[in-house]
Amino acid sequence: MLINLRVNEEVRARNIQRCKEKGILLPTFAQMADPSTVPASIKEKLKHTGLWDVDPLNLFRITWKNEPTKDGGTFTGVNYIEVPRELTGVKARIICLVGKWFPTGAHKVGATYGCLAPALVSGNFDSVNQQAVWPSTGNYCRGGAYNAALLGCQSIAILPAEMSKERFDWLKKIAGEVISTPGGESNVKEIFDKCHELDKERGHHIVIFNQFEEFGNYLWHYKITGGAIMEIADELEHIDPARVRGLVSATGSGGTIAAGDLLKLHYPNVKIAAVEALQCPTLLRNGFGAHRIEGIGDKHVPWVHNVKNTDMIIAIDDQDCMDTLRLFNEPVGIEYLRKIGVSEEDIANLPLYGISGLGNLLASIKMAKYYEMEEDDVIFTLLTDSEEMYTSRVTEQAEIQGKFDELAAARALAGCLHHQAIDGVLELTYYERLRVHNLKYYTWVEQQGRTYEELNAQWYDRDYWTSIPPLADEIDRLIEAFNAEVLAP
Repeated sequence: MLINLRVNEEVRARNIQRCKEKGILLPTFAQMADPSTVPASIKEKLKHTGLWDVDPLNLFRITWKNEPTKDGGTFTGVNYIEVPRELTGVKARIICLVGKWFPTGAHKVGATYGCLAPALVSGNFDSVNQQAVWPSTGNYCRGGAYNAALLGCQSIAILPAEMSKERFDWLKKIAGEVISTPGGESNVKEIFDKCHELDKERGHHIVIFNQFEEFGNYLWHYKITGGAIMEIADELEHIDPARVRGLVSATGSGGTIAAGDLLKLHYPNVKIAAVEALQCPTLLRNGFGAHRIEGIGDKHVPWVHNVKNTDMIIAIDDQDCMDTLRLFNEPVGIEYLRKIGVSEEDIANLPLYGISGLGNLLASIKMAKYYEMEEDDVIFTLLTDSEEMYTSRVTEQAEIQGKFDELAAARALAGCLHHQAIDGVLELTYYERLRVHNLKYYTWVEQQGRTYEELNAQWYDRDYWTSIPPLADEIDRLIEAFNAEVLAP
């Protein structure tokens, strides 16, 4: 079983007692997918709870369907926006799921819950006596530290030293420990090395929830993110299932792109595109390097990435992301967009785009151009967080590049958005997919102790990936039984 659900009764009982003392209930996968099923009593309490409050009630806000407000909201439909053609310059419709309205302001809080909750309710993590370790390049360790705080357990956040100031400032308030490792976004091996070091030092006192190999990450996105995309497709007017043409997702941990495995079952022409930075073209051409698109591509292929279902690789220049970030957030840039006809509604949405979300948007434009898509074609992508995480990066770019004037705004719109070309795009054949898959060997078999046999099983065993989604129902049964004992007198 790819997610360990063997029950340790002693630890499970201790976790139940801890939750009983603190009045903590856990949402099921079914409730995260459809929060209308959340008990009315919890919904009522949420009306008086802020979205980012360190309150266990916010576990029930781990969904794409939160009311878009930071104070006292309950639930609505899936949060998404359609990017106007004035920005994209392409005919195809580009639909973005919005991550800002999760607790912590980023969708990674969902992946951390998908990893933590099964371990908690099965007794494979001791919330009283163990620390939860969250290795990440930013948003995952933020989500993990947050969920740990809600559950009243200790956490250790590990992330590269060069990640944004906003990430570190927030973590220092929430996490039990914050450990910075050398380098930036691409330096994931250094994070893994620190995990090994902690494991030697602390042993049984810690549990490492490594998003890159935890299938709870894959499962959460398959069920919750994939399900949310399908709901949007059903809602949109005049959408032929045959015209759902793409899902574009930075690989990062390999979790979000798992939504594509669900879409493949329902939309016959959908293509799944994995996005990475041009400066670190690991998937594109076995390359490496440093880059500034925080939250994506990290010089390895995540263990939980089902490469067999990936149809293309799209590499994005990180400077295009930085220039577009300025265009969307500098007053002169915003005024220029208004001047060229971008609506006030779409201008109000500009703060919803973080750096990796901009990378996804630019890659979606490339996909639309590569396949020469028309007005009735739809591409889905994700705004994983928002500009709120990167205000210091806007200031930093101003210091590096100087004042952002109207000419710079025009150049950013034309060069970074409208004139994205099909360079850095690779459509994958069977053997190109196998090449990318085989890159897992160097990280996971040679360095991290995974087996050659399981690596082959990921590629050749027809049941390997399909065995994961049904585990959501089993986990939900464990959660329901856990909650029942928490509520018992």
